[in-house]
Amino acid sequence: MEAITGTSIGVTIGMTFILMGFCGFMTGQAIANTWRPAWQLVPYALLLGCVDRFMVFALFEGELLSLSGYIFDTVILFAITFAAFRLTQVNKMLSQYPWLYERVGPFAYRAREGADVR
Repeated sequence: MEAITGTSIGVTIGMTFILMGFCGFMTGQAIANTWRPAWQLVPYALLLGCVDRFMVFALFEGELLSLSGYIFDTVILFAITFAAFRLTQVNKMLSQYPWLYERVGPFAYRAREGADVR
């Protein structure tokens, strides 16, 4: 794992999944709460990946220019950001239009039977 991420597993879990994952979760919620499109998650996830690489380098003497580490971190952060975006978007649709939509799962909703959704 250290060969891929450029740091130890503990640093990867602590920085990427916990600290930067929280930042990614909040970013996904912010984008969904302002009704922005999902493609805007991509530049934010790329920036979060850069910040994660720098923090690992500055605090734990990890590799700054590790391409595989950057790609790994950015993919994880994008997944967290997109999950938060979709959860928030579904919750907003269901709370604002309860007569039109019903929950199918945590990431999906559908039109209610008999609802005139165009």
